[in-house]
Amino acid sequence: MDLQNIGAGNSDDAFYRYKMPKMITKIEGRGNGIKTNVVNMVDIAKALARPASYTTKYFGCELGAQSKFDEKTGTSHVNGAHDTPKLAGLLENFIKKYVQCHGCGNPETEILITKSQMIQLKCAACGFVSDVDMRDKLTTFILKNPPEPKKGSKDKKAMRRAEKERLKEGEAADEEQKKLKKEVKKKVSSSSKDGTTKSKKKSNGSDEDCGSPPHGKIQEESRVEEEDDDVQWQTDASVEAARQRIQEQLSAASADMVMLSIDKTEKKAKEDSKANGRSENGGSMPYKSLVEEVKSDLQRGMSAKELQHHLATLTASSQEKMSALFEALVAGVEKGFAKELVKKRSYLAAASAGEEGSQMLLLHAIEDLCCKSNSNALKEVALVLKALYDADVLEEGHIVQWYQKGLKGDSKDSKIWKNAQPFIEWLQNAESESEEE
Repeated sequence: MDLQNIGAGNSDDAFYRYKMPKMITKIEGRGNGIKTNVVNMVDIAKALARPASYTTKYFGCELGAQSKFDEKTGTSHVNGAHDTPKLAGLLENFIKKYVQCHGCGNPETEILITKSQMIQLKCAACGFVSDVDMRDKLTTFILKNPPEPKKGSKDKKAMRRAEKERLKEGEAADEEQKKLKKEVKKKVSSSSKDGTTKSKKKSNGSDEDCGSPPHGKIQEESRVEEEDDDVQWQTDASVEAARQRIQEQLSAASADMVMLSIDKTEKKAKEDSKANGRSENGGSMPYKSLVEEVKSDLQRGMSAKELQHHLATLTASSQEKMSALFEALVAGVEKGFAKELVKKRSYLAAASAGEEGSQMLLLHAIEDLCCKSNSNALKEVALVLKALYDADVLEEGHIVQWYQKGLKGDSKDSKIWKNAQPFIEWLQNAESESEEE
C-alpha cells in the first residue's frame, strides 16, 4: 500500500510521521447509474481519525452529487464519474478544514461539539482549539451524526473506581481481622490467669510438685512466644537513662543545624565566586545593553555564525547571552511568535549546537521571556516549543527534562507549565506509540 504524508504542506518531508494511504478510485456502472467508488476510503478515514461517512458526505456536498457510505460493507460511492486527482484535491480541502490544527498544522486533533452547537478542533500537540466555519454544508451532517467518544477514557475511569472500591473493601477486612485478634488475645489472657491460680493450689499440696513449674505457666509462656504482638516494651525511666536520651537528641539536632549552616555558606560562596569571576573579567555587561547590541547586529543583517563569534567576545554569562538573543529575535512581535522563530531558526540552531547544555539554556530563555509581562508569549509557549522541536533546534529529552525540573522548582506555580502540558503529553504519547510499533 502506497503511503503519503497528511497535508500538502508536508509532502516533501521524508521523516513526517503522519501518513495516509493514497486514494484509489474505481468507476462503476453506465449511463445514469454511473458511480465513483473510493475503494480505500475506510483506510484513509482511519489514518485521519475521522468517520468515513464524513469524507464521503463532503465529496457529495462539494460536487453537488449524491453520496453514500455503507457501514456494513465499508463502500463509499459518489454519483457520477470523477477523476482521482479531483477527489484527492477535495480530500486535501477536507483535511485543512476538519483535520489539521489551525494553530500548528498537526493532524492529531479531536472534534468537539459545544453546548451552543458549534464545532471545534482540539489539538493534542499544542492544545490549541480551532473553530470550524459553520457555513460549510458538512457541519449540519456532523451535528446530526456526532463522532463517537473515545472508549479509553471511560474504561480508565471505571478501572480507577473499581480499584478504589477494592482498596476500601481491603481496609474494612483488615479492620475486622484486627478486632478478631484483639478478642482472641483477651480470651487467651483470661484462660492463662485461671491456669495459674489452679497450679498454685496444687503446689501447696505436695513438695514434689514445687520443683516443676506449673502447667498453666508453661501454656502462658508458649502462647506469649507464639504471639509477638502481645509483647510490650518498656523504657528505662531512671535519671541516668533520661540524661543519655537528652544528650543523644541534642547531638542529632546540633548535627542538623551544622549541616544547614554549611549548605548556606556553600551557596553564598558560589554566589560570591560568580560575582568575583565577572568582576575579574572586567565586569559583566548590563543585560539591557546586551539585548540592544544583539538587536543592532540583527538589523545590520549579521549571519548566525558571525553573531555567535561576536557573542563569544562579550563579557556575560552563557544564560544571559542566550536570553538576550531570544529576546532580540522576538522583539516587537505581539502575536505569532512560533512563525517568527521558524523564520529565524538558524540563529537559535547555531546557538544551541555549541556547548553542552545549550538547549537547556535556550529553554530557560523561553521560560524567562514567558514569565515576564508578555502574556501572548505565555499563551503560545506550546506552539513555540513544537516549532523549535519540528525545526530540530530542541530535542525531546531536553524538553521533558526542563518541564519536569520546572514543576519541582521555584517557579512551579507559573502558568507556563500548564500551557506547555499538552505538548509534553503529546511528546510522551508519540514516544510510547513509536515503541509499541
